[in-house]
Amino acid sequence: MSGVSTIGLDLAKNVFQVHGSDVSGTVTLRKKRRREQVLKFFATQPACTVAMEACASSHHWGREIAKFGHRIRLIAPAYVKPFVKRQKNDAADAEAICEAAQRPTMRFVAMKTEEQQAAAIVFRARDLLVRQRTQIINAIRGHLAEFGSIVAKGPCHVAKLLAKIADIPTMAQPILQLLADQLRSLDEKITQLDQELAHRVKEDEQAKRLMTVPGIGPITATALVALAPTAQAFKKGRDFAGWLGLTPLQRSTGGKQRLGETSRMGERTLRRLLIIGASAAVRWARRKGKGSSNPWLMNILSRKPPMLVIVTLANKMARIVWALMARGGIYRAPAVVG
Repeated sequence: MSGVSTIGLDLAKNVFQVHGSDVSGTVTLRKKRRREQVLKFFATQPACTVAMEACASSHHWGREIAKFGHRIRLIAPAYVKPFVKRQKNDAADAEAICEAAQRPTMRFVAMKTEEQQAAAIVFRARDLLVRQRTQIINAIRGHLAEFGSIVAKGPCHVAKLLAKIADIPTMAQPILQLLADQLRSLDEKITQLDQELAHRVKEDEQAKRLMTVPGIGPITATALVALAPTAQAFKKGRDFAGWLGLTPLQRSTGGKQRLGETSRMGERTLRRLLIIGASAAVRWARRKGKGSSNPWLMNILSRKPPMLVIVTLANKMARIVWALMARGGIYRAPAVVG
């Protein structure tokens, strides 16, 4: 029997499942290993391909196992699922990972460095705080509505919302004041994170170049640098836009092309930031009207619904971003032909 060529590792908190096969696909090992035994096990194995499902801890385990000379392959869970046979358990998952890694056309996820993961924390933390701030605002708005106090939606009306607390019964005022104090604390923390992002932009040349694209500000630029894979991971800008989930789903058959809504795959933080930036660009173009410097955008706005135009523009921005990351330089708007 030949040696192990591919190992599928099903990650867990405590008990890990290992499934190995040789070059012909014959099963050579099935083992369980506790967390403290995993690295010792791979240290004794000859160099081979080790495959795992891409998840939060897979990058850490990939870096550690790679130190023993193994080649690491991370696979999106959606690509592993078709290889699971009947019952789902750890052993079946490890076998499916092993089989998926041996497919010649399988797509793999780029492994992140510790620096890349550390750089991404600021965006995760900011998103969490923003969601909490929105929850508190909605809670205050709902409680005030019970007493007939209604304030328009939007961040610019939060001050009016807090001022309404004085109009409700005295018994409820201290409770809502606690929520108001928490809201102010969250605003301060979000401002601190925004300042950190602005500081990172000043030190990163690539982020500065990305900010030359209309609709991309400091937050989006630093997020693209921190969260996006290297440009070399994609052959063209269309592939990068597809990875972000900004391309339509296909349900084509019989030679007929049927396109659905956007796939929403890939990094959702980047997709959301690009859509927000595109929304701002579309809103500005509609305000300028015929005086807009982007006739392409105005032409589409005259024919398509605004939301569809926003997603289309975000797709175009993603392609431009890939071009700048792959080839360098800055964005220059095309000259308007009079």
